[in-house]
Amino acid sequence: MVNQQWQWQKAPVRPAQPRGVSRTPSPLASTLQALRQQGRPAFIGYFPYGFPDVPTSLEAMRVMVKSGVDIVEIGLPYSDPVMDGPVIQAASKCAIDNGVKVEGVFDAVRQVQADGARALVMSYWNLILHRGVADFARRMAEAGGSGLVTPDLIVDESGEWIEQSDRYGLDRVYLVSRDSTDARLQLTSRAARGFVYATSRMGVTGERASMSTSAQNLVARVRLAGAPYVCVGIGVSTAQQASQVGAYADGVIVGSALVHCLLDDEGRPRKDRRKALETLSEVCSDLRWGISQARK
Repeated sequence: MVNQQWQWQKAPVRPAQPRGVSRTPSPLASTLQALRQQGRPAFIGYFPYGFPDVPTSLEAMRVMVKSGVDIVEIGLPYSDPVMDGPVIQAASKCAIDNGVKVEGVFDAVRQVQADGARALVMSYWNLILHRGVADFARRMAEAGGSGLVTPDLIVDESGEWIEQSDRYGLDRVYLVSRDSTDARLQLTSRAARGFVYATSRMGVTGERASMSTSAQNLVARVRLAGAPYVCVGIGVSTAQQASQVGAYADGVIVGSALVHCLLDDEGRPRKDRRKALETLSEVCSDLRWGISQARK
């Protein structure tokens, strides 16, 4: 009888599995949930990177965090900010004239995270496309960023962003307005990660003397559409308005009122930067107090 020797062959080495969906919990949802348990909404403050110059913009974000901002929405200056009002447009133009580059925003993200707040970048989509969606998502994740607000990107056209944000565990914040249909609200709520951004009305941003009651109705509609967290922006500029919005929203988003602190009456950067930052701190503290009273 012939002895047969079995040779066990080593299994061939397979290529590394491409990285799939991140299992990291939503950073923004985690923050909003923790604040909900504390009985208050989040204070979300917007400030453009590079305005009035890079060092001052970084210091402004630090002041915001120290003065009570929970989530910093870092704006990427854009040459055609069609949804921004005159205050943010002036700030964006100043930053662009200073030669601000997209690359620098990751430094701002790292600083905000180190200071103890969530860092959320707001950008028009062309800037992300030009940079490269996959590369931007990777750099955001490496810097510790929470995700993106994309005001001009609709769910139907965001397949690549959904893929890359899922891959790196980043949040996707889409905008909705009172003109959005129920079907659109459902589609957006399913695709969003973190929270849905409900605008008091569709149009340009800016400070308002009074708040529209339509925002509260919109928040209710978005929740019915399936969104667990809904934050409201566009128009909030006083502690009273912040308290009013915070009574029904998961987060109060303030932009123009904060940027305005560093502009003079003619829309130019204030020369006394120290005084401007002191004003910013006072405004943030006042808004934070209003938000803290929203559920009382």
